[in-house]
Amino acid sequence: MKKIFCILAASALLSATTQTTVFAQNTKSGAPVIPIPSGAVRKAAPKEGSAPKIQIGQAETTKLANGLTVIVVENHKLPMVSFRIFVDYDPVRELDAAGYINMMGELLSKGTATRTKAKIDEEVDFIGASLSSDGNGVSGSCLTKHTDRLLELMADVLFNPAFPAEELEKAKRRAESNLASEKDDANAIAGNVGAVLRYGKDHPYGEVMTEATLAKINLDQIKSHYQTYFKPNIAYLVIVGDIKKADALARAEKYFGKWASGNVPAHKYGTPKQPDAAQVDFVHKPGAVQSVINITYPVELMQNNPDVIPARLMNTILGGSGYFNNRVNANLREGHGYTYGARTGLSPDEIIGFFNGSTSVRNAVTDSSIIEFMREMNRIRTEKVPAEELQLAKNVLTGQFSQSLERPGTIANFALSTARFKLPADYYEIYLANLQNVTADQILAMAQKYVRPDHAHILVVGNKDDVADRLKQFTASGKINFYDTYGNPIKDSNVSIPAGVTAQTIVSDYVTAIGGVKKIGTITDMKMAVTLVTPGPTLEMEIAQKGGNKLAVVMSMQGNVVQSRVYDGEKALESGMGGQRMLEGEELEDVREQAQFCKEAAYLSGGYKLTLKGVEPIDGKNAYVLEVERQDGKKSTEYYDMASSLKMREVSTTLGPEGEPSSVITDLGDYKEVNGILFPHSMTISGVFPVPMKGTVTELKVNAGLDDAVFQLK
Repeated sequence: MKKIFCILAASALLSATTQTTVFAQNTKSGAPVIPIPSGAVRKAAPKEGSAPKIQIGQAETTKLANGLTVIVVENHKLPMVSFRIFVDYDPVRELDAAGYINMMGELLSKGTATRTKAKIDEEVDFIGASLSSDGNGVSGSCLTKHTDRLLELMADVLFNPAFPAEELEKAKRRAESNLASEKDDANAIAGNVGAVLRYGKDHPYGEVMTEATLAKINLDQIKSHYQTYFKPNIAYLVIVGDIKKADALARAEKYFGKWASGNVPAHKYGTPKQPDAAQVDFVHKPGAVQSVINITYPVELMQNNPDVIPARLMNTILGGSGYFNNRVNANLREGHGYTYGARTGLSPDEIIGFFNGSTSVRNAVTDSSIIEFMREMNRIRTEKVPAEELQLAKNVLTGQFSQSLERPGTIANFALSTARFKLPADYYEIYLANLQNVTADQILAMAQKYVRPDHAHILVVGNKDDVADRLKQFTASGKINFYDTYGNPIKDSNVSIPAGVTAQTIVSDYVTAIGGVKKIGTITDMKMAVTLVTPGPTLEMEIAQKGGNKLAVVMSMQGNVVQSRVYDGEKALESGMGGQRMLEGEELEDVREQAQFCKEAAYLSGGYKLTLKGVEPIDGKNAYVLEVERQDGKKSTEYYDMASSLKMREVSTTLGPEGEPSSVITDLGDYKEVNGILFPHSMTISGVFPVPMKGTVTELKVNAGLDDAVFQLK
């Protein structure tokens, strides 16, 4: 198995790991919780001025004979015009094919009955326009003079989609890659599981794409959805820019007037509820050195609710994104040094909104971070916000709103939201005035209504062994709910460790299963070639070992050597594009361990400390979990199949370019016999790149007579 970690070491040298850097500031013992860092607050509160008048542009709304609602906002400052067809159907449950609606939207603009994807792209590029599609329709923008050419393309995409089978296969391959990446991304895992917990799997918002649902997506579903829901009588055409209303309506009629209306199914769902009491939900990420924390629950907050503006201001003070001085960030980052950032979000929605507070912290301070997060959530519910802090938050939101007006799509979104959610016609024009009128009493009322730490899912994605037990304090029952990466409950396997089984017997059984000590002792040298598929170029690796104490690893890319490590039994030299360096300390111990033909055989006699941690399921098989601690204190976690005794997984910690720790997971499989010994011929390595790397042993020779010159330091 040590050969696998040669691959890991070399790959880690090639590319910096993408794990989140852990903030290393020491905790300030007894530091007060400071809502705004020192120096951020003026000595005197800024005087309130009158809210600036926002000239957004008058939206003119007309309905065509087929029911299409046309919204026109004239803006002649630039010779540009944008179009958005938005089909406003109820959220739809996708059941065992979750993900097909987004895929339908992706394929919508990937070819029509008369144009290939390449032809569409060519025509769009020729006029310098943009054109895109999603699950709710089609969008585009262009110079005013190219309006008709763009609209003709948009109409073709909307009315004549071909949904090419080859484009579906490409989309599914991209989705497969994304799913593989998300499995190693703690934030993506928290996002998926958080959605399931908030809404439940019986609600469309609680459905997430998995490998199983992706496999069931087909063209029949995609075409059926398009034919059922894409009707003009539930759609909006939003036109914004350098165009007269009369011209806009004439073009709307010309290009979209013949779109046939029809009945569209309506869908109603039960209202997701908050937990009766705070509960801890946990997703185990083996070897994780930090925890992702999400404090989340659904809230009944519609977009047209008068609470939206004061609630948004309240959330900005508590943990608003884009506001560095928000309270949870000031506490967890500035006050305690637990994290690089903490934030909260309060999102209104047409059906059901949600609250989510999030941060990433070191394992050791996971429980402390939750305590401080909850402290801030309770504080804003019980104490009035000081006037200067309130005004500062108003200023932040005023700036964000004003900046948003610089983006071309903002006005279109405002017009669409006004129509869809039945907002007052002047909602956005007087938005800043309404914002400035919010009082401290309203902030307190919004916090008491929407900030509910006592009814939250406290979701943590992290290392169960290091973190989970310390989280029981946050629930009255002391119970922790465990889930997999897609929000499926994990039940106790009820598999007990058989009598007489110890960490030592598990390792001994493994050594026996691969061939035995005597057979391993016949090895004098080994040479292995590995192909490693990465998100970028394919890597080729050659790994040579001799005498159980010499190692040479060469990594090549497209025929060029990019990295090498050579260990002659005493010293180790690393060479690469950045020059050469001698390895010392932990790195030297790593190569010394990797040089052994079977490092596991040394576990019983080489000064290792072995601890049997229990039994866990791995890919449907029960595996013994062993913690292995080397003499220098470095630990790894290894998983051995209870049935075959073969090693299935190893989790270790490596250091990134800035010295930050990150976990690397290696899954092993496809054991094959060479000279009477079983060697894994496939491995999947996670934690080095955003997408797991898949390695395949293409050649393995035992006792090939390697020359000592291979292991000389040069």
